[in-house]
Amino acid sequence: MPSFSQRHGYEPIKNIIQIDSMNQELKTGLWNCFFKLFWNDPIQSGGGRTKQQYSLGTSLWEDFFKLELDTCPGGGNLFREIKNSFASFSWNRVYDFLEFVIPVFLNSASRDKFINGCNRVLERENSAYRFIGNQITPISDDAEINTIEEGLSISQKGARNHLGRSLELLSDRENPDYRNSIKESISAVESICQIIANDKNATLGKALKVVEDRIPIHGALKSAFDKLYGYTSDENGIRHALLDESTSEFEDAKFMLVSCSAFINYLVAKCAKTGITLDSKPQ
Repeated sequence: MPSFSQRHGYEPIKNIIQIDSMNQELKTGLWNCFFKLFWNDPIQSGGGRTKQQYSLGTSLWEDFFKLELDTCPGGGNLFREIKNSFASFSWNRVYDFLEFVIPVFLNSASRDKFINGCNRVLERENSAYRFIGNQITPISDDAEINTIEEGLSISQKGARNHLGRSLELLSDRENPDYRNSIKESISAVESICQIIANDKNATLGKALKVVEDRIPIHGALKSAFDKLYGYTSDENGIRHALLDESTSEFEDAKFMLVSCSAFINYLVAKCAKTGITLDSKPQ
């Protein structure tokens, strides 16, 4: 909900999603998530470092900042060094930092608390990124996140791995590969359709025809399936335009990852209702 200042025009409502930038409000919110779970009471009250804090501090010093361990300060001095470094980080370096600290959590409850806290800040400040699992990924809508996570949880390894690779390529903040992310998303659909068609060598177009025969599908969805096949056809046209390295963008790759995940989730659900087993490999 807009604040008092935003409602009355004293502060503009932020309507641009932060994709390749990070304002101070977002950076401060993410720092506070880190601070509350790692450094809050012991350091500020003058107490000694906990085992978790010591492990994190030395890991950051040696493996993240790439500094000599014998120069690592103790207690509050270490806290101040980390805070000052964080304040100077570029937007992508902040996300590198957050991903780096995840493995230090000693239990899943603390890890989930940290991730959920960060996601609340990311959503509040209109960031284009969210934690999905232990990775920060450029997906900004909760429904899209749920769709992708459902796709990543299916039991069919081939399709699941393709979706995971698509997400990885999309999530690379320094060298994102949108073209190959799109290809991996489509390959995930092809993989699940090959299982339904029981033909490991079937192209997506051929497998889709078998899918339509085995699963009752609404006419509009059949049309959508045909259009999806258009993205992978060998003919000139939409495939070459979409997969051209110079034209493939974040929005294209995000759309295909979400759409293909939703498509796969739909097929898995329809197969479950019609009694089609998907756990076996296609012949």
